[in-house]
Amino acid sequence: MLLIFKFINNLKILLKSWVIKIILKFIGLKIGKSFICYSMPDLKINGKSKNIQIGDGVTFKGKVDLRNREDGIIIINNKVTIEENVRIVSARNGKVEIGNNTIIATGTIMNGGGNIYIGEDSIIGPYNVINANDHKIDLNLKIIDREFIYGNIVVDKGCWTGAFVSIKKNVHINENSVIGAHSLVTKDTEKNSINFGVPSKKVRERS
Repeated sequence: MLLIFKFINNLKILLKSWVIKIILKFIGLKIGKSFICYSMPDLKINGKSKNIQIGDGVTFKGKVDLRNREDGIIIINNKVTIEENVRIVSARNGKVEIGNNTIIATGTIMNGGGNIYIGEDSIIGPYNVINANDHKIDLNLKIIDREFIYGNIVVDKGCWTGAFVSIKKNVHINENSVIGAHSLVTKDTEKNSINFGVPSKKVRERS
């Protein structure tokens, strides 16, 4: 009985994914083969719909919020898994790109404007905030006007960030780095390092 239930449930997901893929392609998104999508994404496209590109074997495991404006580009490469309530924003002429076989866990927010690159075989933990911009806070500026300073973020392949990590602009998280939960990353990490704290600092090498 349980096997029958699983079969029916999987069939429903496949049919829903097929319908969603047709709708997204009609809107203008580029989508590869074997796309699995548990829920219709929230789309806020104020740029070019063709600038949102989804590769082969991608899975959206819940509601995913995709936003672009101006010439912003979002590229989700092959075999990426994105969990529920993830928001990805790309603005101006920035690009947000997620490498092959990477997992983006629930509740994560990626704010472009500058470029964000997440390398292959990485895990971005739940409720991470990855900001390729900062608000200007000069006293002569109104906070409500939300003027920005932009930069880039690179997370190399094989990295793992714990829950509730924040990554600031102009940071390079080098290959195979681990970032502990609740850390604020304000500077580059060393390859194969374990980092933790506010601000994040190297604790030791991975062994």
